[in-house]
Amino acid sequence: MGPGAAVADIRNAVRDSVADLQEGDLVLVACSGGADSVALAAALAFTGPRLGLRCGGVTVDHGLQPGSDERAAGVAGFLVDLKLDPVYNIAVHVARAGGLEAAARAARYRALDEVARIAPRDPDDGPDLLPGDKPAAGPAAILLGHTLDDQAETVLLGLARGAGARSLAGMAPRRGRYRRPLLGIRRITTLTACAELGLDPWRDPHNEDSRFARTRVRHQALPALEAALGPGVTEALARTARQLRADADCLDDLAFAESGHLRQGGSDPAGLDVTWLAALPEAIRTRILREAAIMAGCPAGALSARHVQRAEELVTSWHGQRWADLPGGVRVRRRNGRLWFGG
Repeated sequence: MGPGAAVADIRNAVRDSVADLQEGDLVLVACSGGADSVALAAALAFTGPRLGLRCGGVTVDHGLQPGSDERAAGVAGFLVDLKLDPVYNIAVHVARAGGLEAAARAARYRALDEVARIAPRDPDDGPDLLPGDKPAAGPAAILLGHTLDDQAETVLLGLARGAGARSLAGMAPRRGRYRRPLLGIRRITTLTACAELGLDPWRDPHNEDSRFARTRVRHQALPALEAALGPGVTEALARTARQLRADADCLDDLAFAESGHLRQGGSDPAGLDVTWLAALPEAIRTRILREAAIMAGCPAGALSARHVQRAEELVTSWHGQRWADLPGGVRVRRRNGRLWFGG
């Protein structure tokens, strides 16, 4: 008798996620050693070669807990045992500014981006590269182990922060090379799959630490909602994310089309005509202001809805104020009927 239903569900999810790739493409799986990413790695190791894909893995050592280097080495060894190749074990430094969760996430994605830069897509680009040579374009996809439960937590956190439709849209199944095959899979399914395969995933103590907002949502807020409203809240939140993402994508496309002239000015866009901005629907105007701020140097992760609102007030609620300060040392000024973004 083969593996059970949980393993089959995850393998099918991985197969669906990579079905569009070409034979010989390299797919990497990011693995922390937790149940979600362990189940995902095992599914890729089984499914990928059957689709003609080359499959490798990445683990990131954040250095936030004693023995993290040994644990990362163990995860890398697990990936090698799955016959994944290449396997990368990347140590990162996590800055504490802006909150530990956000800083760890930023460091993790920087590491994955770096791996994508150095990982050869063609196996012939690997060991024989000469010093100074650059490998071919990197992996066709990097798989992340976020589940439906993670999606529901993200939506609830966005709702609590008043972060707007884009945040409530949650995590995208695909963004660039990153793919999330398990967004339709419950966390209990990944735990069950590990048990069916005889795998012993690591339980990260940070996932039980109530200092972190996501942990409080996971262990307090969502169970309370389930108790008050009945089962199905987690699925409903994830379903809401899917619906809002389609709306948010449409509005982003419309704003992108409206603001085409911004992209001609590089990172220092020409002043935006206030009359033009005022005539736009709010949903389009705020997206254009956000894009202009980011082009001027605002870190996207630090630019909140409140910051964009302050910039918008220079258009819709102007009573003589001259500027609004934005993250990254960017200041938006109103002068001569135009908004200017700069230092």
